[in-house]
Amino acid sequence: MEAIVLCGGLGTRLRAVVKDVPKPMAAVGGKPFLEFIFEYLKKQGVKSVVLAVSYKYEVIQEHFKNEFLGIKIKYSIEQEPLGTGGAIKQALKLCEGREVFVLNGDSIFEISLKNLRLKGAKICLALKKMFDFQRYGAVSIDEKGEIVEFKEKSFCKEGLINGGIYLLSKDIFEGFSFLDHFSFEEFLSTNFKVLKARAELFEDYFIDIGIPQDYEKFSRLKGER
Repeated sequence: MEAIVLCGGLGTRLRAVVKDVPKPMAAVGGKPFLEFIFEYLKKQGVKSVVLAVSYKYEVIQEHFKNEFLGIKIKYSIEQEPLGTGGAIKQALKLCEGREVFVLNGDSIFEISLKNLRLKGAKICLALKKMFDFQRYGAVSIDEKGEIVEFKEKSFCKEGLINGGIYLLSKDIFEGFSFLDHFSFEEFLSTNFKVLKARAELFEDYFIDIGIPQDYEKFSRLKGER
């Protein structure tokens, strides 16, 4: 099992509480948030990880080196910001299998990865039901789990959000032409029908530390455990 973890974000919304390190290196309970992601991946049986890095990547490289918790690590280094799509596209060159998991480096969604299945699609998303939210766009699926619509961010009383974990086919970008820098979310929302994109719904614990309130909430949780 292989995974790409996106670690290139600048973390501008977190600057008030986390300074001078990439967002996945934000300290929680005395260790970087990214360590919690590695602990999760180890439990899931992932053997190899590509860290897609950019901003102050040396801080990540110095801490995790080439192996952590028995998981082998490769680094896909962006010489200039590539966006989430460009970062995934570049990192896929370092992957060996035909299917790869992709995770965000600033969120945890404690799903069972083996329950993500392509079933002929190029990508499968992990979705979570949320209430009274505005930070996320919503995703609509049909009874077979196939995606029928992506909705823009706006207040939503109840809906399904993209939990930031994907299983994708290594050839997902074949047949498309791109600029070097592009958003994976925009690529997905534009091409989900061509990709036969599908999703699985999970009820597991989810946290996104992208804003100070949720970063502090996760820090409190880990402090209580």
